Amino acid sequence: QVQLVESGGGLVQPGGSLRLSCAASGRDFSTNDMGWYRQAPGTQRELVAYITSGGWTSYVDSVKGRFTISRDHAKNTVYLQMNSLKPEDTAVYFCNEFPNGGIAWGQGTQVTVSS
Repeated sequence: QVQLVESGGGLVQPGGSLRLSCAASGRDFSTNDMGWYRQAPGTQRELVAYITSGGWTSYVDSVKGRFTISRDHAKNTVYLQMNSLKPEDTAVYFCNEFPNGGIAWGQGTQVTVSS
């Protein structure tokens, strides 16, 4: 069974940092482009960043310079390092294939930025 499990979220003050992890199981994802997505209450899920199988990365403007996506092929895991967090980054964060989100969505990990 193909599965994505996100972890690493939590409550952090503005300006703080978190590192999210997405562990994939059930098959090898090293040849897939992968993305981190987020969904805030009352909004649609949006792409935050993606990384290609070769390691090329791209970010939405709102997180450029603050977030870094990376991956470890040996661990079948994708990471999202989030620095200088802002209250508007509060959301549930998910990972999935990019661009089509073709794997069953996991439960995500809640990130709350608040003082």
